[in-house]
Amino acid sequence: MKSLVLASRNKNKIEELQQLLSPLGIALKSALDFPELQEVDEDQPTLEGNALKKARYVAEITGLPSLSDDTGLEVDALDGAPGVYSARYAGENATYADNVNKLLGALNQVRKEGRSARFRTVVALVDPFSGKEHCFEGKCEGQILSARQGEKGFGYDPIFLPNGYEQSFAEMTADIKNRISHRGRAIQAFVKFLGV
Repeated sequence: MKSLVLASRNKNKIEELQQLLSPLGIALKSALDFPELQEVDEDQPTLEGNALKKARYVAEITGLPSLSDDTGLEVDALDGAPGVYSARYAGENATYADNVNKLLGALNQVRKEGRSARFRTVVALVDPFSGKEHCFEGKCEGQILSARQGEKGFGYDPIFLPNGYEQSFAEMTADIKNRISHRGRAIQAFVKFLGV
């Protein structure tokens, strides 16, 4: 595989995935490089369904292998919410801050020991040359903090404390976060699949 299109316009996500994939020597492009690509409606009930839907569309339009991911934050006290709706938890045009504020509000009365959660990422690879599709999952267990900690990262990173660590994702260096994060683990599974 000489080139790969990341089916995303999210600059934070593209940067993170480029860091994770750069050692492979694969020419990376993103949806930003293909203005003809339309937004894909993430209307599937699962992370896998959304990741595959995006990767299939991008592979069909560009004719290149496409890699897409969908990520959800699953909070046990909220029966797994926001889950597949994590990016739009506070509404269709919600900002990262809107989503974090809504989640902190929903957990306002939940004590520390009841704030267990996990990030789950499913990465889908669609290769139009072989006609094959593959999915890779990564998971990171942790808990939701009662207030933001740190300035790095994006999304829910300032309020997610991974198990075994004293820093939120937003306080960690990119190297540490990429090694232990849900997306990092899913990409590691993808890299292992490539045999690199």
